[in-house]
Amino acid sequence: MTAGTNPEIARTLPPADRDGVQPVPFRGGGFRATGNRWAGFVVFAALIAFVEIGIRQGWIGRLTLPLPSEVLDVFRQLWVTGALWDHLLPSLSRFAIGGALGALAGIALGTVIGLFGLARAGLVPVVSALFPVPKIALLPLFVIWFGIGEGSKYALIALGTFTPMVVATYGAVDNVDRTLIRMGQSFGLGWWSIVRKIVLPGALPGILSGLRIGLAIAIILLVAAEMLGATYGIGAYILEAGSLYDLERLFAGVVILSVLGVLTSSAIGWVERRLLRWRS
Repeated sequence: MTAGTNPEIARTLPPADRDGVQPVPFRGGGFRATGNRWAGFVVFAALIAFVEIGIRQGWIGRLTLPLPSEVLDVFRQLWVTGALWDHLLPSLSRFAIGGALGALAGIALGTVIGLFGLARAGLVPVVSALFPVPKIALLPLFVIWFGIGEGSKYALIALGTFTPMVVATYGAVDNVDRTLIRMGQSFGLGWWSIVRKIVLPGALPGILSGLRIGLAIAIILLVAAEMLGATYGIGAYILEAGSLYDLERLFAGVVILSVLGVLTSSAIGWVERRLLRWRS
């Protein structure tokens, strides 16, 4: 019996069903970002509380992990003495300069490879050969080339950011829907207009995803670079704490790096929300 033949049933059905049409839910709804901003804080707080209780109760050995409360006290000492900024500011400067140089160069070269067949044929083999090389293994070479000062650190961080950005950008440009490009050509758009209005916006999600990976690698290489020939920096601080087996100071340095990674990812997420509104 249909809704059209029984008014009693019709009153109990959704409006779409009263006309005999069954509504279909949006199948992509599961991919919508509907996260809770407090969920991450709750998980972190639960993990910290578990470690604190576990160490005090003897479930976790003190030689394995330090007490979170003692790590917090190390942060207080760093703040009071001003040592936090003595180490953090040089690291932020190296990370910003090296990461920016590598990211910009990688995006530019990846775009050129994606747009021009000759560049793709000539440069993809070079990038493919360079990409799997552990960048930290090149640090002694950079020290020889640029000295033990800031130049070698910038070069290492830039190279570590550069190669994943080239691969991500090239792949993002190459995967732009060809139908959109042909549509632009059919409307009489010129080459530059197609690149500016179709290719680059379509490649932007992949480029930003690659930027997350590239900057995460930059943080890793930042620590490695500062462990060689640096007096100040988070890497130098961690190296000194590890040599003294000072777990509280060592984990304080690790937490600083984790916070730096979270803030970097959040900044990229903010850019994504502003530039990629057309996806929602």
